[in-house]
Amino acid sequence: MFIVNVEAAIYKDEKWLIVRRSEKEEHAAGALALVGGKVDKEGNSTDILERTLIREVEEEVGVIISNLAYVNSSSFVTDSGTHVIDIVFLCSYQAGEPIAKDPDEVASVNWMSTEEILDSAEIPSYLKENIQLANDLVKAKESYLINN
Repeated sequence: MFIVNVEAAIYKDEKWLIVRRSEKEEHAAGALALVGGKVDKEGNSTDILERTLIREVEEEVGVIISNLAYVNSSSFVTDSGTHVIDIVFLCSYQAGEPIAKDPDEVASVNWMSTEEILDSAEIPSYLKENIQLANDLVKAKESYLINN
């Protein structure tokens, strides 16, 4: 089997919320990343991905999000051999000042522009790809609203 993980590409004022993962994290310790987490087993339920992401973002950085839109999905294997399915959602920022609420999961938070992310040598390639895809979705939505 595999773990299902969800991540939030939170967009506000032309910047993305990026976290530095805690050094205590089992996977990608100390890496720059999007906020997110594992989906818990619930039995029969609805909107499990969306509810998980809303909860994880509030628990980890104290931000309320809305308007979740699918960006992409991928799979990877952790250093310990765990298979993971990862789903990224574009999210609207609603409220809250982002802080590292749980230092065992998040070491720090930062707002970065698309350009800063794409130009940073410290940002992993998969995160750059996710931000580029999310940014393309933002631009497509903006174009639609302007033209309709």
